[in-house]
Amino acid sequence: MSNQVASTLGRPRSKALHVSLWIVQIVLALAFGFAGFMKLTQPIASLAHGMPWTQVVPAALVRFIGASELLGAIGLVLPSITRILPRLSALAGLGLTVVMVLAMAFHVSRGEMYGIPPTLVLGLLSAFVAWGRFRKAPIQAK
Repeated sequence: MSNQVASTLGRPRSKALHVSLWIVQIVLALAFGFAGFMKLTQPIASLAHGMPWTQVVPAALVRFIGASELLGAIGLVLPSITRILPRLSALAGLGLTVVMVLAMAFHVSRGEMYGIPPTLVLGLLSAFVAWGRFRKAPIQAK
């Protein structure tokens, strides 16, 4: 089926979109993987130098957020690479979007406006992956 016919059936296949989604998935996986690993492994006092909020919430919450980010990072790429339940990558993007919305609300409540731009960017990129992998360029399972 040609691209023109596919697009008239409501599902355009765009190689540029597919490649863009892969790039964003990998960048997000690296960012969330690094951040999550640090929140899981570093002492809270060390984390507090770059993330002051880690001192005002329970350590268990910091570790939970770290685990969520690390699992989200894995979920962004592993199901898509293996093509085993690739829809999980879209769900990981959606989950990380929710985490970033909550993070923005937390930063605003503390008056930490410096935390909004990076959180907003990560949230929008995560939403892009969720949208793209759910609607526009889903990866087919094996």
